[in-house]
Amino acid sequence: MLAVILLIWQQQRLTAFFGGIITSPESINLNNSPEISTPDLGRHHQLTYQEWVDILKQEANVAADQRTPHLTILAGDSLSLWFPPELLPEGKNWLNQGISGETSNGLLKRLKIFDRTRPEVIFVMIGINDLIGGISDRVILDNQRQIINYLRKVHPTAQIVVQSILPHGAESATWKGRDKLLVVANSRIHELNQQLQSISTKKGVKYLDLYPLFTNKQGNLRREFTTDGLHLSPEGYIVWRSALQIYSNIELKP
Repeated sequence: MLAVILLIWQQQRLTAFFGGIITSPESINLNNSPEISTPDLGRHHQLTYQEWVDILKQEANVAADQRTPHLTILAGDSLSLWFPPELLPEGKNWLNQGISGETSNGLLKRLKIFDRTRPEVIFVMIGINDLIGGISDRVILDNQRQIINYLRKVHPTAQIVVQSILPHGAESATWKGRDKLLVVANSRIHELNQQLQSISTKKGVKYLDLYPLFTNKQGNLRREFTTDGLHLSPEGYIVWRSALQIYSNIELKP
């Protein structure tokens, strides 16, 4: 799958954002909902964490009330939050439940906001902000276990897919929190992912290993896939999209 996804990236990198056509996925039409106002996400506007939670709760309620078919949820941090809607795989209705700076404990506490939805698939990616914040592997993995347990209990018919934590750009990173980022070795992330895969297997949920798709020969996040050594570039999201599409076609058939 690795070779296929990277080949797709090579083919799409010049067309996806410069005149090419990518089929837009089905999406939940929130703009027509009178209950929800579109927040100002301009450069100078900063939403508080609670404001983000409130917005995501409203969006989840719309999906639940409309009984949105073929619903797929992205749960996580800023990497999920900023996934370009036009790059999400088609044929599904996507509900993005990402919040910038989110931790595994934060995600665990807010899973209830989409309890009433009926997703077919829930993709979870969480953990990098825990590592940056100095949280131990033991706590991160325990939170991951609780997240899996909760989702299995509340959404028994949904296919739950735990995604690996992505590497960072190491010395080439320019992110504002670079010093904290460099404390976290990518080798540690790799080992944590191995444990996360083991937990997923024991819990009976699926695991999508994105890590090798994004690493260079040194084991760091490839420069062309990131904007600052932490967040993803358009090319990075094309790779992630391809992985989601191929994985869904192979592993998540009804």
